[in-house]
This record gives sequence, C-alpha cells and structure tokens, in this order.
Amino acid sequence: MKVVEGNSQINESDGDEMYEHFKIVVDKGQSSIRIDKYLVNLIENSTRNKLQQAAIAGNILVNGKPVKSNYKVKPNDSVSIVLAHPPRYTTIVPQNIPIDIVFEDEDLLVVNKAPGMVVHPGFGNFEGTLVNALAYHFQQLPFFQTDLDKRPGLVHRIDKDTSGLLVIAKNEYSMNHLAKQFFNKTTKRIYNALVWGNIEEEEGTIVGHIGRSLKDRMQMTVFEDGAYGKHAVTHYKVLERFRYITLIECRLETGRTHQIRAHMKYKGHTLFNDERYGGNQILKGTTFTKYKQFVENCFSILPRQALHAKTLGFIHPQTKKEMFFEIELPEDMQQVIQKWRIYINAVQEID
Repeated sequence: MKVVEGNSQINESDGDEMYEHFKIVVDKGQSSIRIDKYLVNLIENSTRNKLQQAAIAGNILVNGKPVKSNYKVKPNDSVSIVLAHPPRYTTIVPQNIPIDIVFEDEDLLVVNKAPGMVVHPGFGNFEGTLVNALAYHFQQLPFFQTDLDKRPGLVHRIDKDTSGLLVIAKNEYSMNHLAKQFFNKTTKRIYNALVWGNIEEEEGTIVGHIGRSLKDRMQMTVFEDGAYGKHAVTHYKVLERFRYITLIECRLETGRTHQIRAHMKYKGHTLFNDERYGGNQILKGTTFTKYKQFVENCFSILPRQALHAKTLGFIHPQTKKEMFFEIELPEDMQQVIQKWRIYINAVQEID
C-alpha cells in the first residue's frame, strides 16, 4: 500500500470544511479483499460502519469511480476517500444552551449561530460552545448514543465572532453526503461584510494562496507565488457605500481558514473592527475628534469583525433536493450600518 495523500482538513474558518481526504494506491501484491475491510486497517479511528456509510454516500472512489463497500480491491487500484471527521475531544458535556434553529428534519439541522459563540470546545472554551448545545439537543438520537466519538455532526464551521448559518448532520449518511459537497465545492455560501475603505470596483474576484503568516501565527495571509498556502478564491460585490467603509457580499468558491478576512486585508480593505487583522483601528476617514468618537461608538455596538454567513445552499442528503437558506443580518451589524447611513447623509448635506 502506498499513501499518495493523507490530507487532514480540519480548520477553524469562515465556512471551512471539516473532513479527511485520503488517496491510496493498492500494493501490487495485495490479495482480493472487500474495500471496507481493506480501509479499516489503514485509516486510524475508522470503523467498517463509517466506511460503509461513506461508500453509500459515494465518497469512496476507485480509479475515479464510486464503488460499493463490497468492492474487492485489486493491485494498483487508486483509492480516494473523503470522511466526515471533526476533531475529537476527551469529553463533550451536553449543555442546555439555547440555539436558533432555522430548519430541522430527521437528517439535518440548520442553525443561525450567534456572534460570540465558539463552535468547538478547545483551549479556554471547553463549555458553552455550539457543540455542547448540539450534544444536548441530539442526546436522544441513536447516532449520538452509539457513536464512540459522542460528537455532533458538523462538516463545516465559522469563527467565534462570525455570525450566521451552519448545517449539522444528524446521522452518518448525512455527514458523509454533506462532507462530500463541501469537499467538491458544490455548496453555496454567501457572506455579508463591512470593510474599511471605498472599494473602487462594483464587483470582482480575489485569487491568492492562503496560509498561516510567517510573522504572526495567529493570522492567515496571502502568498502570491503559490509556493505556500492553499488555493483560495473569493468573489465579492458592493452592496452599499459609506465613503469610508463599504458593505459587500462575498461568495466563497473555496473554504480556507479566515479566507474572507485574509483576502480582504490583502486587497487593502480589512474587515471593520477585525482586531486580529488590524481592523479595530481607524483605517479610513478624517482626523476630527467627532469622527473618532463616532467610529469608537460603532466599535462598541459591534465588538467583533463585521462578518455574517448570510446564505447557505446544499443538496439534501436524502431527498436530493436543493435546500437554500438565508438569514438577516444580526442586530449589531444592522445598528452600525444604520449609524453609517445617518452619518454619511449628514456629511453630504454639509458638503
């Protein structure tokens, strides 16, 4: 057996996917064996049931074609597999935390995550997360009673201070089916963001490899030569202009860590009040004291990066029908946008 690629894609980002992608070339001397038995011995933490569900969802390919779990591997077969595989934690404590449920059926759940809520438990945030809330909400489901990981079925996530839509699977088949859609980039994700500066173009596309900054490990940055980082594409369109800041729509073609935040800073339009990327400073405007007070007041109302996952589209795992959800901007962003409208109208009257 030769592992051509074992690429763990587990990131915290604006809409990032959560999966593991493996490419394996079967050894020349391999005997004929069911592919689920073959893979369970190669992929850590996998089970035959998980692999069988992945095959049903079409996530196991041999020589480029989907196969069933009873397929017998042959020497030199090229096997590709995508597994929904969120990170594991020692204990996930179910907590009765209110969550804004936009849609729910037997297969999946769509939630509107509030700004300030951490998605996954981690250092400094072992409780009070969306995962803790989902563990409580799902605790009676067979999938979460028997699954050894005891984890809600997240296949993507958004940052703590980004608000908006997330889809969560409620069974193994849905997890695999949704993970495949995120991996194949067939989901539809549109964000709204407030950025510093007056963007010249009405719309455009930012293409640039994104990787962890070599100067600040807490930031992601764009590498123009493509030698470092991962290919990323963000399409943007101007929705409303406020002279010193701009309200834009961003459509993700890829899902990289901090993609919108890194791409917009690279373009010279850092997200409004994005502390990690320097957007919590007054980057555009006047030197007048009243303007400074106005911006600081906006920062107080919106104490986070101005980014919202507004729309989410995907194919339902069971019905195969396209699902499309849209959620309005949260109150903090709406208030700040309205304040800028009033401010700019007043400035224009003086001009």
